[in-house]
Amino acid sequence: MESAETPAEKKSRPYRVLSLDGGGMRGIYTAAFLDRLVTYFARSRGEEALDLGKGFDLITGTSTGAIVAAALAVGKPLSDVVALYEQHGPDIFPHRIKGTASAIYRALRGRSYVRAGDRALREALGGVLGDVTMLDVYERRHISLSIPTVLMKTHRAWVFKKTPKSGVRDDLYPLVDVCLASSAAPIYRSLAAISDPMATHGQKQVFADGGLWANNPILVGLVDALMVADRDQPIEIFSLGTCSRPEGEHIEGRKAHRSMLEWKLGADVAPLSISAQEFAYDNMARLLSNTLTDLGRPVRTLRFPKKDVPAEMLKFLALDDARKGAMDRLVQQACSDADITKSSCDDPRSEEGRMVKSLMMDLPVMPAGGITWESTR
Repeated sequence: MESAETPAEKKSRPYRVLSLDGGGMRGIYTAAFLDRLVTYFARSRGEEALDLGKGFDLITGTSTGAIVAAALAVGKPLSDVVALYEQHGPDIFPHRIKGTASAIYRALRGRSYVRAGDRALREALGGVLGDVTMLDVYERRHISLSIPTVLMKTHRAWVFKKTPKSGVRDDLYPLVDVCLASSAAPIYRSLAAISDPMATHGQKQVFADGGLWANNPILVGLVDALMVADRDQPIEIFSLGTCSRPEGEHIEGRKAHRSMLEWKLGADVAPLSISAQEFAYDNMARLLSNTLTDLGRPVRTLRFPKKDVPAEMLKFLALDDARKGAMDRLVQQACSDADITKSSCDDPRSEEGRMVKSLMMDLPVMPAGGITWESTR
């Protein structure tokens, strides 16, 4: 078991939170961006690899962000996460909704596709996360997790959570099941029917994608950080998106009367919701952070990278686009954005660059192959 910090060591640095957005196959962008950025600093420090997960006290991630969050929490190399999307993406999303005709076809034949995708995702997650539970991560790695989802029997928000103040409700949930629950996007994937580890007769609970209410989980991370961090400990929140779509569209008034078919039977609603939540929650978090700082509780938020996405990327940003060309283009964009972020880290005038560099220089070293786990069951 890794050693915990002393109280003095804990207070000498900020309470750090990583917040990872959802976005389906665009999760490969998140993993590739972080992989390249961490690799830069590992090489500059003369180390084989750095443990990004251990750089944070709390990691929150929704949907595809939950998958990246869980991999970081167990100490897997980010290259393994990129490989998960590359190798298993076409099986997780075996049919892409391209237009009205494909949406109608999906409506008629969709159950077989989401059933196959559910099996493929569970298998892929098992290969990366094994049978590690929420409690295992907290006890061995001293990392708190908060993973948003929706509990279908109540239609209410549910956060799989293990922090110093969260209690024991979610302790025994395997990370594989937690990720399946958070990424169970209606239309695109199956709902997640997972076993309740507290139940005695094999009951299952059914969950839907946390992106329905917290695709950008930055406020989830902020609330938990305020509850857990020492009162005199500054809070830093690093928030990362999934290569967001270019914002906005011009719609003539006569074309405002869209039907279900023109929304691709609902498939076009999810990207709109993702963009709206990203903007709204980032701004609410920024305003709350400024207010808390003025009241004497220092909180800083950083959304990175901050740059416009090239318009030509639009055709590669569908949540279910598992084509090799689309994945390759997302990885290329991630590498380009990581290069720009590294440049800001090298600029002493950039406050945000200094914040990222301080995080990276504090990361502990880990083996190139990641942290080794023995079976927990």
